[in-house]
Amino acid sequence: MVKVGIVGGTGYTGVELLRLLAQHPGVEIVAITSRGDAGTAVSGMFPSLRGRVDFKFEDPAFANLKACDLVFFATPNGVAMQQAPELLDAGVRVVDLAADFRIADVAEWEKWYAMRHASPEWVAKAVYGLPEVNRAAIRDARLVANPGCYPTAVQLGFMPLLGSGLISPEHLIADAKSGVSGAGRKAEVSSLFSEASDNFRAYGVSGHRHLPEIRQGLSRIAGLPVGLTFVPHLTPVIRGIHATLYAQIKGDADFQALYEKWYVDEPFVDVMPANSHPDTRSVRAANLCRIAVHRPQDGATLVVLSVIDNLVKGAAGQAVQNMNIMFGFSETDGLWQLPVLP
Repeated sequence: MVKVGIVGGTGYTGVELLRLLAQHPGVEIVAITSRGDAGTAVSGMFPSLRGRVDFKFEDPAFANLKACDLVFFATPNGVAMQQAPELLDAGVRVVDLAADFRIADVAEWEKWYAMRHASPEWVAKAVYGLPEVNRAAIRDARLVANPGCYPTAVQLGFMPLLGSGLISPEHLIADAKSGVSGAGRKAEVSSLFSEASDNFRAYGVSGHRHLPEIRQGLSRIAGLPVGLTFVPHLTPVIRGIHATLYAQIKGDADFQALYEKWYVDEPFVDVMPANSHPDTRSVRAANLCRIAVHRPQDGATLVVLSVIDNLVKGAAGQAVQNMNIMFGFSETDGLWQLPVLP
């Protein structure tokens, strides 16, 4: 059994990790931390876990995290870079669900996240945890930077096109929508029910901090710099990301066949039949990315629809997928939950 700990277990990604790990056949949860809620029963805060997670939150200063084989950081940006190096030096492997180790250029990270990086030496050692791209490197990684939710949906949507050189990389557009859980489990005016419900708005148009992560990933896939316009939107739903992606075709192909072949062996990417329109409800609570590819009026613009659950394939589920790869489990262990309807 792999002994795991979770730092920051009270947020939406933390409880989603607990839900998934509690069902994993090869995992023993040994520590769950929360500085603000130390001593509180996990099932008292999250009744959905009653009978499955019999723990109290611990103060991270006193939790025996060094006894773990793997520690997940489900913490705000800036925490893992402070605390993970001590665990890594002790031989514990780490998956960080925040953004501390995702961007290779430390100066670029500091610009977008408005803080000084505390452990730049570990940025160079981290493996970006998008399994469909970095599976081989993830196996031996000591530190995995779990991708963001928007970056996951956008990269998986564009990947076959950029990898095949069939689109112009200079003028990519990602028009993406997210549910309010993407903002985290915190008190914030913009995510209040009376603000987010019955409403729909763009935000971060001048620059969202997921932009450099997406651009970095797409450039690695393409093998050259890409030009990307990324516009996120907040929708009045709890879970889900819908990314509508636009690209200019520079080489003709059977794009449906391209996507089907590209992802044929990927357990968590579902290429939908031609003319499909996947919706966020079709991936709710599942570690799935569903993709559909369209060429409207047989024109020069390709439109790709990519949907994920931001808390699962966009966060906790992908983290468990990375853990499975790191410890030699079947990649699908603990992740075969079907989407929830309605």
